[in-house]
Amino acid sequence: MKILVNGEEKITSSMSVYDFLLTIECDPRPIAVELNRAILAKNDYRTTFLLEGDQLEIVWFVGGG
Repeated sequence: MKILVNGEEKITSSMSVYDFLLTIECDPRPIAVELNRAILAKNDYRTTFLLEGDQLEIVWFVGGG
């Protein structure tokens, strides 16, 4: 199935948001995920499954000073 991730088309199988993050080697702890223009709670990453045409925006938190 096709989804958009940060504006790029990706082809993936049906899986949870959490599993998708792991497949792209993304640590789920320091990020925020928006799914179809709605912020997804971290508690929902494992129980929310991606569907054809979904749009994900992944934002990384970066510390600095």
